[in-house]
Amino acid sequence: MSTSGSLRLGRVWSVPIRIRPSAVLMGVVLVALFAPRLDSAGFSDPWVVAVLAVVSLYASVLLHEVAHVAAARRYDLPVHSVTLHLLGGETLIESDSGNARQELVTAASGPLASAVLGGAGLAAGSLIGDGQVGQVVTTLGWINLLVAGINLLPALPLDGGRVVRAIAWGLTGRERAGIVVAGWCGRFAGAAAFALGGWLVLQGDRSAWLDLAVCAMVGLFMWAGSSQALRIADRAARIDRLEARRLYDSTRPEPEWPHLLVDLRGDALLRAMSHAPSDAYAVVDHDGEVLGTLRTRTVNRVYRVGARR
Repeated sequence: MSTSGSLRLGRVWSVPIRIRPSAVLMGVVLVALFAPRLDSAGFSDPWVVAVLAVVSLYASVLLHEVAHVAAARRYDLPVHSVTLHLLGGETLIESDSGNARQELVTAASGPLASAVLGGAGLAAGSLIGDGQVGQVVTTLGWINLLVAGINLLPALPLDGGRVVRAIAWGLTGRERAGIVVAGWCGRFAGAAAFALGGWLVLQGDRSAWLDLAVCAMVGLFMWAGSSQALRIADRAARIDRLEARRLYDSTRPEPEWPHLLVDLRGDALLRAMSHAPSDAYAVVDHDGEVLGTLRTRTVNRVYRVGARR
């Protein structure tokens, strides 16, 4: 995630903590959503309690993200930043997990931390009693469980999407298969969020339009994130299909054309072509024997054809 347009709040373990305007917008929506319901529940200062609840929500989100940072550090994965945004937060890890287990641990650590905080809040609220302090503590417990639940929605880049990705990766042995499974799960979840919002409006409750707004924001976020993941997976698959051995022809190359090894494929092939830009290349084996000509337009054509499959 880009850090442009965000405000820096501080650091944790040398990792910058940032907040986006969308987080503030969501906070205002949540206050407007919670306050009438707290009023109905008998709170004497429902708007004050709603503001405190939303602030506590984002504090809980921050603790959730710190758990991700701790898990990433356990595997020596560099962390670029933690950003609070529309649906909570994101820990931007600069390198991919090395295997499905690492992905599962780093993804699940945040929701697990939130669930533990939520359970502790509910237990403390029960011990304190039914007064307003007990109700506030209990509410904070439910907020943390809400954070855990939202982040476990099966949509990338949410933690639930990463958990689905890790499980599918572990079962298939292919990371890209995990991304595709998680991407489609996220699209279905996003569509379900829109449908839920529409159903709530049809019920005619006075707060239904606010519910619809929240469901629409959640659905849009999940659909956009999952669609982006599917596009990345598709692009990576098309790049992997590029093989010099399969794409060159028997035409004798010109002496001045750059040379490419016949075994090059995927990212390695594109990097070699970018280091020596040309309309055509001489394809050679490891002994330097010229095998034929690889044309840039052929690589471009095969890549574009892959996009339509």
